[in-house]
Amino acid sequence: MKTLKLGLRNLRRNFRRSLTTALSIAFGFAAVALFSGYTKDVYLGLTEQAVHGELIGHLSIARRGMQSQGRLHPERYLLRPEEIMRISGIVRGQFPQARIVPRLALSGLASNGHVSTIFLADGVGPEDMKALRGPRLDSGALSADAPQGVAVARGLAGLLGLKDGDDASLLVSTLHGQANAEDATVLHAYSTGNAGLEDKAIFMPLAMAQSLYDAPGRADHLTVLLPSIALTASARPGLARAFAAAGLDLEISTWQELSGFYRQVKGMFDMIFGFILCIVLTIVVMSVTNAMGMSVVERTREIGTLRAIGLRRAGVVKLFVTEALLLVAAGCLAGLALTLLVRWGVNAAGIAYTPPNGSGRVALRVGLDAGRMLFTFAVLGLLALGSAVFPARRAARRPVTESLAHV
Repeated sequence: MKTLKLGLRNLRRNFRRSLTTALSIAFGFAAVALFSGYTKDVYLGLTEQAVHGELIGHLSIARRGMQSQGRLHPERYLLRPEEIMRISGIVRGQFPQARIVPRLALSGLASNGHVSTIFLADGVGPEDMKALRGPRLDSGALSADAPQGVAVARGLAGLLGLKDGDDASLLVSTLHGQANAEDATVLHAYSTGNAGLEDKAIFMPLAMAQSLYDAPGRADHLTVLLPSIALTASARPGLARAFAAAGLDLEISTWQELSGFYRQVKGMFDMIFGFILCIVLTIVVMSVTNAMGMSVVERTREIGTLRAIGLRRAGVVKLFVTEALLLVAAGCLAGLALTLLVRWGVNAAGIAYTPPNGSGRVALRVGLDAGRMLFTFAVLGLLALGSAVFPARRAARRPVTESLAHV
């Protein structure tokens, strides 16, 4: 308790230096906290985009080799109706509330009667589409009352001049390499959120895709929506063992593995966060080291006096370490207040921007990443402790007579 009081008194005595050091810590802490909060919000948005925007779901189940060889030999890798039933039963046995969605992807030419262009289609049941879309129900929805109704990406609709209610012709190559075509009705145009798919993507009912592909009842993979996204990592090993025990040679992929955009953006932001943290830590170490070093030099005679009246060397080190930790605590608390103030201002400003590979503007939001903030506080505290220990130990080791004679 006496050490704490002495530390506070010494910080007040050198108020300007203490304030400068605390402010440098505060601005550094706020910079890290704001960026980590921003990246946390970005990660949440990317997760939402991957699971519901890209319709990846939480898990994807396909025959082993489908991703690498499925387009070359589709008849070998499509799941048959009886296999779909067995897989669904195993998944529901472990997760009764899970939703299993059969999917079938195909590509071909879309035409309005005058102009043709390539398209990439995803066949999925209308009710399954609602479950996959989640909060994005207005984007790419299908209708059970319109078996030939398709949802067309806005870019593709613009290329072909299609409006809601217009008809289009879809030409594809079937499972056995023959040409097949069907007429489709445009239910509505939607935004994919992905610039690379905006002029190509189509959603169609699964039955229509199976008819076009001449693959009744079959699917190229199953998308699984678990009760919670937190179950994704733990669900895969158990399902893999159950499939192997049932004699099913299947691959299970998570949404993180299937969303390359999520992995790339997260990797980039993690690297930037590490870079910013290194800069902030360097500034803090230099500030605290400078403050403690000057304090030790200026208080050499004081240290000699304390040693002369019985304070041990460990007590001197403890005193300076306490001052350094108080500086970090004050700086981090001020940084937290600054973080909350700036966060409120940014979120209230309504700033929007177009993200990389995006097709629409999104709001700039800053969240709160408590884990990284606590980590930053702990690292700053450890570095401050190290910055204070070394000069304090040097001063404590000096002979008492030399310290008292210091000018």
